[in-house]
Amino acid sequence: MSIDTALLPIALTGFTTTLTLIVAIGAQNSYVLKQGILGRWVTPIIIFCVLSDVLLIGLGVFGFGSLIHAAPWILEVFRYGGSIFLLWYGLNALWRSRKSEALIIDTADSGPQTLTKALLIAAAMTYLNPHAYLDTTILLGSLANNYGDPGRWYYYIGCCFGSLAWFLLLGYGSRFLRPIFAKPAAWRVLDIAIGLLMIYLAYTIFTMPSL
Repeated sequence: MSIDTALLPIALTGFTTTLTLIVAIGAQNSYVLKQGILGRWVTPIIIFCVLSDVLLIGLGVFGFGSLIHAAPWILEVFRYGGSIFLLWYGLNALWRSRKSEALIIDTADSGPQTLTKALLIAAAMTYLNPHAYLDTTILLGSLANNYGDPGRWYYYIGCCFGSLAWFLLLGYGSRFLRPIFAKPAAWRVLDIAIGLLMIYLAYTIFTMPSL
């Protein structure tokens, strides 16, 4: 398909809309930020997060958002599963903040120790969060389809590049925070903040109204 320059503003709209939605600090972004500071499994996690956005937004573009509207129990399953996972992750972060010896960069206890575990946590942060489906599959997918053909594909591509730009910035840019987190006290503050955020997100997801 040749590029129609008249449709490039649609791609830019998709790019900026995606950034607007995903820049807010949430479960997934907090996890990517911490792994970026640790310098552990950063590239695979970034690739996973971007491909997840490509998949979830793509489902909306292809019309799967209507399936969620027709079967709201799907999000209900993610709601309860996601709430339990975020609560566990938050409590674990608060417990970890009590042990200063586990808060120094690159110690054996800092973060997931295998790529498989790191990606499983990223998957839980992404796919067990009902808001991810609301923001990507339903909202961005619906906005893309408003442009018809071929406009929706330009919007979709813009969304994908927006996701790529954000996760590259978050994952690789966080390494510049390492001097701040060279002290255990800084990790303690971060773990407490992440723990409280996860518990709050678990509460908001558990109490969110049904579709």
